[in-house]
Formats: sequence, C-alpha cells, structure tokens
Amino acid sequence: MLKIRITGKAKDYLFNELLKKKINIYNVDKNDKKLEFIIKEKDYKALKTIKTSCKIEITNYYGKSRIKRYLSVYKKVIIFLLIGFTIDICLSNIVFTIEINHPKENIRKIVLQDLNENGIKKFHFVVSYQKKEQILKKILEKEKNSIEWLEINRQGTKYIVQVEERKKKEKENECLPQSIIAKKNATILEINALSGQIMKKNQDYVTKGEPIISGFIYNKEKIVSKICAQGSVYGEVWYIGKVTLPKTYKEKKLTNSKKIGISTKIGAIEKNYGNTFPYFKKKEYNIIKSIIIPVKLSITIYQKEKVLPREYQKKEIEKLAYSKIEEQFQKRLKKDEQILSKKILKMLSNNSKIEVEVFLKVKENITAYQDISKIEINNEQGE
Repeated sequence: MLKIRITGKAKDYLFNELLKKKINIYNVDKNDKKLEFIIKEKDYKALKTIKTSCKIEITNYYGKSRIKRYLSVYKKVIIFLLIGFTIDICLSNIVFTIEINHPKENIRKIVLQDLNENGIKKFHFVVSYQKKEQILKKILEKEKNSIEWLEINRQGTKYIVQVEERKKKEKENECLPQSIIAKKNATILEINALSGQIMKKNQDYVTKGEPIISGFIYNKEKIVSKICAQGSVYGEVWYIGKVTLPKTYKEKKLTNSKKIGISTKIGAIEKNYGNTFPYFKKKEYNIIKSIIIPVKLSITIYQKEKVLPREYQKKEIEKLAYSKIEEQFQKRLKKDEQILSKKILKMLSNNSKIEVEVFLKVKENITAYQDISKIEINNEQGE
C-alpha cells in the first residue's frame, strides 16, 4: 500500500478519473490545499497514466512496499553488513590473543611454549572443550614441578590463561628499622599499629613529616633500641575544590511523534536512516551485531524529543556542584578512603557560567615512612 498526496488545481478531476478506473481508494483526506489517500501499489501505475497538471507524490509506504523500499534504498549497506557478518563468524573462531596472567616472565614463557606445542596458537582456530581439557592435563603433568594449577578461559577471540605457580618456601623480606610519619597535614582519625611506639592519639593535629608511630623504643625517656614500625594511620584532610557550571541547560521531553528506520554503526561512525528529527530517542532491534568486527545493523524506532532551555535553580546548582566535585575526588581516593563532608563556600556568577567553591573533609591514609636504620641511637639522644 502507498500513501499518495496530490496538490494542484485539478485534484477533483484526478480523483474522479481514479473512480472511473475502479481503483480502490482508502483513508481519503481532502482540503483546499491537498488530497491524500491510500491505494495499492499495483494501482499506482494506473494513477500515473492519467494526464494531469497536478503534482503526485508518495508520502509513505506500507506492508511489502515498505520493505521493498528499504531493501532498495539500503541494499548496498545490507550487502556490506551481511558480508561483514559472514567474515565475523569465521574470524570469531580464530585466536588473536593469548593472555597469560602471572607476574613472572619465565612462567609465562613456559606456559606459552607448552600451549603452542599443543595447538593453542595465535591466528589458529579455537580448540574444542574436550581438546582444551586434554591439553590442560598434559601441561600440568609436564610442568608439575613448577605449576600448581592452570585454567584456560575463552573470551571471544582471546584465550585468558590463569596460572598458579608451585611455590617453595621463601624467607620473608627483612624489614629495616623505620618510623611511621604523617604524609600531610591532618587531624588523626585512626591509628592501627602492628609494631612500634605510638606517639600520638586520635584527634591530634599533625603536620607533614611528624612521627606518629616511632621505630625508636624508649625506656622512660631513653632510647634503648630500633625496630621496624608497622601499621597505618588515617587522618582528616581539608581541601577546597572548584567547579565551573553553566547557568542554563537544555531539558529534553519526549513527544508522541515516531518514525521507523534503519540505523547502522561501522566502527565509530553511526548513521540513522529514515529519521528527520533533530533531537530524538531511539530503540534498536538488532539484526546484525558483532564484537569482532565493529558493525551493527538495526531496525530502529525514532521518537522525537523537544528541547527546552531551562535555568538552574540554586538547589540544583548545589546538587550538581557536589556531584562534580565528588567525581573529581573519587578518582584519586583509594578504596579505604572517603569524603566525610562537603560544604559550599561561595558561588560567583560570571557571564554564562557559575563558579562554585566547595570545602571538603576527606578521610585519607596519611601513612608515610622514615628510614631510621642509619641513625645512631646516641646521636638521636643528643649525646
């Protein structure tokens, strides 16, 4: 079925001629400017034979006609993607990477050589599950003196090999005499001492380089020996962070207008066919999608969005500033560190921007070490 639009002075004449030819017409919509209706595709040829000065155009396609049109318009794209999909099936069964997870290079070399000897190689086809299990047993038997455990997992075109070395007892590394000092100015929140003499307590303020857990052992006021102080110290550190925010933003609202089309993605290049909306949200139904070759073909529903300019309210600015500043600090904080509190100090309006200063209290690991192995005890006591 085709939707036809007729414009011009002789609309009624053309319409009457269609009726004379006994062509079935559906959903007629008529006004002074245009005449719209739906006819079967086979009747369109009869319509074109009528001599008229009117402008005749197809505005929409339905059923098989729609599919034929898409196949005609996007034929080259579909052929290319089908070829790519066929190649992808072949390439997805070839090993391109063998990743061996072990810190020691000599262990990685041993495992890689054994894998190659047993048919697991780069640019070769993947082996079956049964074959892989046989190879594992063979390698573990051969390397029983150096390898405790071995596992091979496939992820796409990559083999990830987990290795556990058969460890021999080794002497623990000797810890030289040291003291734990403050890495930066802070208020102490937590002291975890495994060894050494604690010099400070919680809520004490310390400056950078100040001893917290000493490696010097005292008897009353006299230093009697040196040890390796071990432990960790957490403190409250103060920061002032700055973020710049826009005064306005664009709010998007979905409308009821929708269109159906095709979307393709080849590498980073994405194309939307059949869509005329400047702003839209889309829902994709993948026909072809590949991880190996970055290509994708989808039937897509495009839903129009309205874009409305909005100005940030004060509470919104505060919330956004807190979110941005927290995002900045979270990138540099470790797992055992956290932001304790945030407070906005000031907001400055500058043309189309707003500059915000935020005061933060952060719990950080302020542990640093001072080597005292070469310090003579007598010198330290001022003798």
